[in-house]
Amino acid sequence: MPLTRGFLAEGPRVGIRHFTLEDAAEFTARARESRELHHPWLFPPDTAGAYAAYAGRLLRDPAKAGFLVCEKDSGAIAGFININNIVKGGFLSGALGYGAFAHAAGRGLMAEGLGLVVRYAFGPMGLHRLEINAQPGNAASIALARRCGFRLEGYSPGMIYIDGAWRDHERWAITAEMVRAEAASGK
Repeated sequence: MPLTRGFLAEGPRVGIRHFTLEDAAEFTARARESRELHHPWLFPPDTAGAYAAYAGRLLRDPAKAGFLVCEKDSGAIAGFININNIVKGGFLSGALGYGAFAHAAGRGLMAEGLGLVVRYAFGPMGLHRLEINAQPGNAASIALARRCGFRLEGYSPGMIYIDGAWRDHERWAITAEMVRAEAASGK
C-alpha cells in the first residue's frame, strides 16, 4: 500500500511523519488543549515562537529526530515522538520522548505510532537501542513503554530537571534484537 500524506510509515490507524514548520498552528493549539493532560510531565511548545524554535532544533540537529503521529483518516496530529541524544558509532542509540494530545489520549494511537517509530529507528535510521525515561508516577507513559515491548532496566534518582526540580525516572529500553525476536515469534 503506498504511503500517503508524506508518511514515513503507516499502521492501520496512524502514520508517522517528520515535523514541519507549517504544523505550528495545529501543534500549538493541541498543546494548549492538552495542558492538563501533560502537566506535570511535559511541556510541549504552545506558542508559534516556541514551536518554531522546537521544530527547528528537531529539523537541524542530527542528534534529534522528531515524528508526528497523525490519524490516517483525517491527518490530524494525535501526538509526537522524538528521538533525542542519537549516538552513532558503536552505540547506535537514542532516547525517546513523547506525548499524546488530549483528543487522542486513551485510543491506542500512540502505541501504534510508537511501534512505527521503533521499526523506523531500527530500520532506515540504523539504530540498535532506544530508551524511555519515565517518571514513576506517570502511569500512562510507563504503560505505553510496557505495551510496546520495552523492558524495565533501572531506576535513576534525580535524573532529569523538569518543572523546577530534579525528577526520578524509570529507565525502559528496547533493542533491535528484541523487536526481531518478537516478529519471529508471531506476536
